[in-house]
Amino acid sequence: MSQTAKDSRIKPPIRIVHLGIGAFFRAFGLAYLERLNATIASPEQRYGVMGVSFRSAAVRDALAAQDFTYTALERGKDGDIARYITSLCDVALSTEEQARILAQMADEAVSIVSLTITEKGYCHHNGALDLTHPAIAHDIANPEDPISAPGYIVAALMMRRDAGIAPFTCLSCDNLSDNGRLLAHVVIELAERIDPELAAWIKAEVRFPVTMIDRIVPATTDADRAHVATIIGHEDHAPVIHEAFSQWVIEDDFGVLGRPDFGAVGAQMVADVAPFESMKLRCLNGSHTALAILGSLHGKATVSDAISDPALSDFIDSLWHHEICPSVDVPDGVEIADYCQALRDRYRNSAIVHHTAQIANDTSKKLPPRILAPITDNLRADRPISSLCLILAGWMFFVESEYLSGHIINDPMADRFIAIIEAAIDDDAYVTAMLKIDSIFNADLIRHDVVVKTIKSWYRQIEADGIDACLRIAAKEAQ
Repeated sequence: MSQTAKDSRIKPPIRIVHLGIGAFFRAFGLAYLERLNATIASPEQRYGVMGVSFRSAAVRDALAAQDFTYTALERGKDGDIARYITSLCDVALSTEEQARILAQMADEAVSIVSLTITEKGYCHHNGALDLTHPAIAHDIANPEDPISAPGYIVAALMMRRDAGIAPFTCLSCDNLSDNGRLLAHVVIELAERIDPELAAWIKAEVRFPVTMIDRIVPATTDADRAHVATIIGHEDHAPVIHEAFSQWVIEDDFGVLGRPDFGAVGAQMVADVAPFESMKLRCLNGSHTALAILGSLHGKATVSDAISDPALSDFIDSLWHHEICPSVDVPDGVEIADYCQALRDRYRNSAIVHHTAQIANDTSKKLPPRILAPITDNLRADRPISSLCLILAGWMFFVESEYLSGHIINDPMADRFIAIIEAAIDDDAYVTAMLKIDSIFNADLIRHDVVVKTIKSWYRQIEADGIDACLRIAAKEAQ
């Protein structure tokens, strides 16, 4: 075990406001900024961050008690490395400190507003602003009193425009396909409902780069906090845990206020993020969803446990080789087989305790880019889809099993699922009803007989023979 020296320098000026200051950004984006700040001699030229919490005061209060400095613990095959993160300068709670947050976002020193708010935070439906969302309805009626993340952005941009201050760049760091474009759509559409002239100004002047982010950041446990304390010699109430690997691919399209030199500390600044995004969403996130759902059905509590199981391991190899990798537009210079092998090595890292139950949360939002998109591409190219359909059948079986076992279904569509389960007269009726949820499955896909028949067949086989047998059959059939 080792630790880096605690940085005693003064806090840098706040030049970035980050919406959604959860564990991921503290283990990822702030780690990049910490390395970058270490290369900048003048303290006034470094990058400080104000974080905004939309959920609870817990993270704010824990960090405030230790001057917003915390430990990022890297857990790798060669042991643990603890690093102090000092680039976080402030944390505010959106429900209590609205005026202070907006004032900081409108400050001319702030050049970037970044986000990790999860897909739910974008308040969208199929890529368009969800006008029925209560937070959006509120923000349209009360534009100077926002409660949603898009509402905060629109309100702050309005303040900057009215004050003659150049706009900040909006940098989405969420694990979403085409994340910058999605953010642009919801922000501009919200602005149009409030002030069409403001919307036109945003459309012309504000940049929304697309990014691809990759680092496994498991939830921090009490045991993790105790372990960190033994390394650093004192309590840290807000440490984060992460693997050694990280990848940040950023579309190099920033506004007139410029950007930090992310490339100097390992980020890839590119003209087109799409190939990297497709590879990651399908190869990594797709297999992660498979391990989470099918691993949970197989009684595997963590990713490392799941990938160590022979049936799941063989299934993932087959899934990559036959159904996912052929659907990927591979970036230049990348060997996709090597990329998948590196993923396997990361999954095997038992020091990263990434619970399958945690990954299985909100699966309804994750299926379209991770599983349904490669199915659609494979159908067009007459490639196999059976293993991808097993994941869908497994997910439906998992949802029903959670409900019938009395467990909470951690998904924004949980109420809809429960209504379907209670109304279904048999397994086929249940699967059919789930496939008719248009916010998950598009109409063309559910009209495809092969897709529907394959999902129903796998569902019946899971129920009859168990998931282990299905995994072995799927891997063998693909050979």
